Amino acid sequence: MGKFIVSLSPHAHGTDSVERNMYGVIVALVPALLASFYFFGLGSAIVCATSVLACVLFEWVINKYLLKNPRNTILDGSAILTGLLLGFNLPSNLPIWIIIIGALVAIGVGKMTFGGLGSNLFNPALVGRCFLLVSFPAQMTSWPIAGQLSSYLDAETGATPLALMKWAIKSHDASVLQQLPDGWHLLLGSTNDGAGTIGEVCALALLIGLAYMLWKKIITWHIPVSILLTVAVLSLLCHVASPVYADPLSVLFSGGLMLGACFMATDYVTSPMCGRGQIVYGIGIGVLTVVIRNWGAYPEGMSFAILIMNAFTPLINTYFKPKRFGEVVKK
Repeated sequence: MGKFIVSLSPHAHGTDSVERNMYGVIVALVPALLASFYFFGLGSAIVCATSVLACVLFEWVINKYLLKNPRNTILDGSAILTGLLLGFNLPSNLPIWIIIIGALVAIGVGKMTFGGLGSNLFNPALVGRCFLLVSFPAQMTSWPIAGQLSSYLDAETGATPLALMKWAIKSHDASVLQQLPDGWHLLLGSTNDGAGTIGEVCALALLIGLAYMLWKKIITWHIPVSILLTVAVLSLLCHVASPVYADPLSVLFSGGLMLGACFMATDYVTSPMCGRGQIVYGIGIGVLTVVIRNWGAYPEGMSFAILIMNAFTPLINTYFKPKRFGEVVKK
């Protein structure tokens, strides 16, 4: 006999499900995935395929042999999405064995250690990415130049726009910023310098994915808009204060900002529940990203900013609670 769960009214029914939302985000990532194939070719295909397959395999193994969970969770799309996002945060010439280590950390430490989907405190893909960045800094900061479609490990590398911005600040030489591609090229991703990670190469493709998720109501506007506005305002203030800081448009379209704001920070599990809390969360990510980019040790600060604010999500949820269903607001 199956159990019947009886609860008091009111009752609400929706069409949302884990599978629908996970695969919806995967569909939204397709434009950026196609753009990565266009710019990186074989390298992008190898890195993304390895990351996805490794994440799915590790989740299946951990569920079956360590947690003894009879439920098959690899088909809900969460492991596929984690693998795809992890691949998007890696350079296109990363060796396969390092990708597999990143997938193991993302699934085994970032997700399954906390109990699996819905229980993890930190974004699993970013846990894997930051672990690799700290453990293998040379390989994780070697950025292939876009357009080498058939190259993989022997791809020619170059400095990214974020590296140029960092050097301009460090050297107090604003002329370094003249080497930056213009805003149009950064939006489209057509740059002759180091292009960065696989998923951040084309900001336009990421914005198309964001528009799709907003249209399908997979996410709300609060987190991405609050992050982008915060970064734009702070970058403008820095640029006005000193010419060694890049203009807001270059900052917005460079590095993993768009990828993080649209797809990483909006993770259901690790972000606040209500709109006001999400705005506070997004502002915090924006501030930390600008601080780390301008004055921290790493050129990119998005990943660390999201993980730091993930830790504050329970506290934010404590002070910014969503209105209860059916609650009457007193005037």
